[in-house]
Amino acid sequence: MTAPEHPDIPEMTKQLKQAQELIKELLKEVKPHPLLVRLAWHDSGTYDKDVEEWPARAGANGSLRFPTECKHGCNAGLEKAVKLLEPIKEKVPIVSWADLMQLASATAIEDAGGPKINMQYGREDCPKEDLCVAEGNLPAGAAPWPREASSAADHLRWVFHRQGFNDQEIVALSGAHTLGRAYKDRSGLGKEETKYTAPSACPAGIKSMGGSSWTPDWLKFSNDYFQLIKERSDPDLLCLETDRALFDDDKFRPHAEKYAADQDSFFHDYALAHKKLSENGAQWMNGTPITLDD
Repeated sequence: MTAPEHPDIPEMTKQLKQAQELIKELLKEVKPHPLLVRLAWHDSGTYDKDVEEWPARAGANGSLRFPTECKHGCNAGLEKAVKLLEPIKEKVPIVSWADLMQLASATAIEDAGGPKINMQYGREDCPKEDLCVAEGNLPAGAAPWPREASSAADHLRWVFHRQGFNDQEIVALSGAHTLGRAYKDRSGLGKEETKYTAPSACPAGIKSMGGSSWTPDWLKFSNDYFQLIKERSDPDLLCLETDRALFDDDKFRPHAEKYAADQDSFFHDYALAHKKLSENGAQWMNGTPITLDD
């Protein structure tokens, strides 16, 4: 498929900036930071570098807006994120769903105290629901591992090497688990509730209580995730097999140790890996990509 006609770049830029301000208002009101990050990750994380044709190569193409893909088991709960963005999408019709998802994620990361990510925009949307990627390209949280992977580390490598990431980038991206929670009724992982996710512990604006978080302050982007999965001393915090692999695997461990000790290094490397993830598989409209920097 070819790229569409040259879009109105000034109007697209204007609407992207408008969308960013609306996303910031949404973040302030209902604090869906982890949900918006996960939405963008799961849209772009299906990419296969060995497939050339678009949109068959999957990746950041907005296909997760379609119910067919949103109903994949690994995407449980993400229909809520799509619904949160729908009113914003109506106000910025030139902005693609693919761009809106990635813009929301990067804005949420920065709003939560994380690094500014040098994002680019102009992604084309997957045009039809029957072109959605098949289920099975995203990470699992526990064994048995898909495709008979022998360990959590091997499974992570299969998922991320397929997307063109190396071991250092895998570890950096894993640090996004500093945000958010896992819900037992969605993934089967974690607890129904912990002292960090009970109603009394949840910040104002949070509508969904419970679940298990990786960190006590699960709305703050930091390097706490690495420190806490290294210690593994708090039974109220989540630590999956794929989390433990970052310190148990000989090749992952040096990067995890570095990020546990140095938040600046983590932020730097995370921002680069996140940008790469957000662009994987993208089909850029004519005249793009563009940035929002003044």
